[in-house]
Amino acid sequence: MNKKTKSKKRMSKSSINKPVPTKRIALLLIFIFILIIFLIAKIGWLQFVQGSQLKEAASRQQTLNEVISPKRGSIYDTNGKALAISASVDTVSINPSKIESENKEKVAQALSDIFELDYETTLSQVKSNSSVVTIAKKVEQDKVSLLKSWMSDNKISSGINIDEDTKRYYPYNSLAAHIIGFTGTDSQGLYGIEAKWDSTLTGVAGKIVTIADVNNSEISSDASQYIEVENGSDLYLTIDVNIQSILEKYLEQGVSKSGSKAGSAIAMNPKTGDILGMATYPSYNLNDPFVLTDEEIRSMLPDVDPSKLTSTERANLLYEKWADKNVSSAYEPGSTFKTIMTAVALEEGYTKEEIANDFNCTGSIEVADRIIRCASHEVHGSQTLKQALANSCNVAFIQLGQRIGFNVLYKYFRAFGLFERTGIAITGESSSRFFDESEQGPVQLATMSFGQRFEITPLQLVTAVSSIANGGKLMQPRIVKQIVSTDSESTNTTTIDPVTVRTVISEETAKKVCSMMQYVVTDGGGKRAAVKGYTIGGKTGTSENTTLNGTSRGVGSVSFVAIAPVEDSEIVLLTVLYEPNTSSSFGSTLVAPIVGNMLSEILPYMGILSDDTGTGSSSMNLVSVPNVKNKTLTEAIKILKNAGLKASYADTANANSILVTEQVPAEGSSVYTNSTVALYTKQNSVRTSVTVPDLTGYTLAQARSVLSNLNLNLKYVGSGTVSYQDIKDVSVEEGTIITVTLK
Repeated sequence: MNKKTKSKKRMSKSSINKPVPTKRIALLLIFIFILIIFLIAKIGWLQFVQGSQLKEAASRQQTLNEVISPKRGSIYDTNGKALAISASVDTVSINPSKIESENKEKVAQALSDIFELDYETTLSQVKSNSSVVTIAKKVEQDKVSLLKSWMSDNKISSGINIDEDTKRYYPYNSLAAHIIGFTGTDSQGLYGIEAKWDSTLTGVAGKIVTIADVNNSEISSDASQYIEVENGSDLYLTIDVNIQSILEKYLEQGVSKSGSKAGSAIAMNPKTGDILGMATYPSYNLNDPFVLTDEEIRSMLPDVDPSKLTSTERANLLYEKWADKNVSSAYEPGSTFKTIMTAVALEEGYTKEEIANDFNCTGSIEVADRIIRCASHEVHGSQTLKQALANSCNVAFIQLGQRIGFNVLYKYFRAFGLFERTGIAITGESSSRFFDESEQGPVQLATMSFGQRFEITPLQLVTAVSSIANGGKLMQPRIVKQIVSTDSESTNTTTIDPVTVRTVISEETAKKVCSMMQYVVTDGGGKRAAVKGYTIGGKTGTSENTTLNGTSRGVGSVSFVAIAPVEDSEIVLLTVLYEPNTSSSFGSTLVAPIVGNMLSEILPYMGILSDDTGTGSSSMNLVSVPNVKNKTLTEAIKILKNAGLKASYADTANANSILVTEQVPAEGSSVYTNSTVALYTKQNSVRTSVTVPDLTGYTLAQARSVLSNLNLNLKYVGSGTVSYQDIKDVSVEEGTIITVTLK
């Protein structure tokens, strides 16, 4: 080895043994110390500052929550008939990534066929990159069974999900639609009872909480926690399906016959404030509430092309379609309001029922700068208050309003509940609209006295008139009477009691007004509302459709309010037709007959016995119908009376000479005593037809009374209530025999 190489080795060895500088060690130690301090600070931050948040996050990552949806409560009528129920259905979804490529077209075809979907749209969903795609919601079991069968046949077990869900059903479709309302796709109540009582009907969701590992697999069932689901409570309403059906049937007929834009009817038990039935027409199908047909659009907007409506305009029409006119639409009550004016006048002693020459009508009256004419431009002359109410005399009631004055009237209007909402437990209740006190003047006082230039809801009017019918007490309208929870071991029922708001007038005054309302039906403008065998009180109403400045645009509404029986009223019934399209637009001609038809079926159904005929089975003896053809009308009537039967015939002045040519029922038919035989002559041969009502659920007495009021005859088999009838919902001749089976 040369000298140079040895020298390098010595230098290298010398450099290895050279000690590390103290400065470097110090810096290293300082760095390590700072790092330790940082780590301690970080641990402290995580432990003491973020500890609770991190613990919660870890818990969330390790916890599996399975939500258990509560069952929505059902809605029943007063007799327990289901109006809204929830049924088990399914939601079908797919995981596109889990469907094998060779099966995608086949799956899309099956889904589109089973659920009636567009194939191309479904195929694009199956081929999409989405993790989950919902194919169909609220699917009935028959279609789910088809899908399951197809999956089994084609050996497809992944990528298609069937999850349990619920669907809201309304068994009666459109019956009481505006009362019940409906739910959205998420089962949340949107209108009516469904919305107002949503929290009660919905209940509280339950949970199953388990601890899971990183793969979301359950670690231990011992650590699971079950939070019990609270199903929604059931509601029992005050409405009666049978009364509701009667209201809707005759309301639809009235709207169609008069060409009205719409109609409403409401029946209340004045003693309790219970809503027995509440109808608005046109109605809609609760099972498909979002449908808006071109025909419906044209009926609401005659001059508009349905295809040119914007989505906002369509939405507004739907809102109008869903609105309950009894609750949400204020209107001018017209002369029906004269019942309230009469009650105030009698209570305060401004007049009495029968003071001769108390009012004088010359056909018109001058008020401030204008002439206000009486209804129909009639001259009623000298009248008592009783006569003025029967004649619906505007002039007399203007004179009455001038006597009473704004201050006293407003005090009583407030007492009758006309300045505030009734508080009925349903959505959408509107407020009334009256003149502000600063706007008071002679013209406003005059028009208000006969029910115009202010607006109240039909519900407010019915509630006010009910306080007259029940002896003077204002009752809060009640539509839900019971809440029933079935979650616990025993059924828990909460009863919502009737609420008396206040006493408005004395019982003495109330009886006087009821008697005067009866006079309206027996001798005044309400004769067409009379029902054979019952005492009916009532008042007609006609109001103008006016602009903001008071200019008339024709008839706005025609109405009739009735109480029955007058002596001990069990029902107050108001029916309103809006914007009728007929030459005879008066409550007396258009609405009084509708109310009469309604009451002729409702009163017997309620078990209120008619004074006209015996209704017990003991009075129902079979007799054979005699032959009265070719007898004079006078002879025929006498023969039938001797046989215990009644005759129905057209009015004639020649009963002693004209001969009977036809009779219904025919000679030899077996009928019960007090049955009706329709008689026809050559001079009056036009057959009178009536529609046979549905008597299902009626007692024998009720069924016979209803048919008797329609001049129809009854035969029965069995005992109990009507379960079957051979003829219903069709037109037949008067005198036809309807056979019913009782169970």
